[in-house]
Amino acid sequence: MVTLDQIELNEDKPKGHFSRALSRLFRKKIAVFCLTVIVIIYSLGIFSPVISRYSYSEPDYQAIRQPPSWEHWAGTDRAGRDLFTRVHWAVQNTVILTMVGMLSGGLLLGVTLGLAAGYYGKFVDALIMRSGEVLSVVPTFFLVLMIAATLRGRIKNAMIWLEDNTFLSGLISAGVADYIVISFALVVFGWFSTARLVRGQVLFLRESPYIEAARALGASTPRILFRHILPNAISPLIVSVTMSMGTMVGVEIFLSWVGVGIQPPRPSLGIMLYEAGHVSVLRNEPWMILAPGLVSWLLIFCWSLLGDALNDVFNPRTQ
Repeated sequence: MVTLDQIELNEDKPKGHFSRALSRLFRKKIAVFCLTVIVIIYSLGIFSPVISRYSYSEPDYQAIRQPPSWEHWAGTDRAGRDLFTRVHWAVQNTVILTMVGMLSGGLLLGVTLGLAAGYYGKFVDALIMRSGEVLSVVPTFFLVLMIAATLRGRIKNAMIWLEDNTFLSGLISAGVADYIVISFALVVFGWFSTARLVRGQVLFLRESPYIEAARALGASTPRILFRHILPNAISPLIVSVTMSMGTMVGVEIFLSWVGVGIQPPRPSLGIMLYEAGHVSVLRNEPWMILAPGLVSWLLIFCWSLLGDALNDVFNPRTQ
């Protein structure tokens, strides 16, 4: 005789929602390809200090304007600097800025304000949503220009004071001031769309029977928000964050391209594209635009396709 306990032990446990979603995701070849490309490019940026064979800022006048070769895989620029080295150091800037902007603005600030607006409603909802709408009305480029004009000089002065009066050194050359300015601009730019998405999910979920049961059992508001509501709103949030990453990459490249982003001596994909965009450069040294252009296109393209794949995976109508 087989007991009920033995039958239950032999039965396969049903997979959770995220386990099923991951298995569907890894069955999509385009999603696996995009995820692999993103991991490779971001790994090059993260481990730049380890894999760099050349300096990204010091010119080598004996290697000026060399085409791609075994020694310089992506060629050199008009100052003799290795383009492959400059590209993966520029990717490090993109990794830092997009991750800081998304984690602090898109997730921490956006999710918290969205939960508060949707759950409390009334005055809290109106205050948060109207504030976000006011910020969204201002064009992002002009908002970043205002932030850079008002904060960059003060932050650089603070960095200089720290270098002169503390043991910290190399803050200016490392681009810390530019990181702070652009990160703050990306935070201001990125929180409202996430907050609006989370608010919509909370408005739908807060009247659910299990939320009413949690209130009746005496669950605290933070427990209801982060234990019962947020896990059930996480699927569209993952899709939104993934698709927003491509936008954040594009914004960071654009800001550097117009001159309000990362400044020399730190390399940036936007600055490299700007330097390679002149007609004389395209005519005589076309390889200068290939590496930064290809990496920029791959990042934005792969993040967008990965977001579409995640939308299909988490959408119940496509299962």
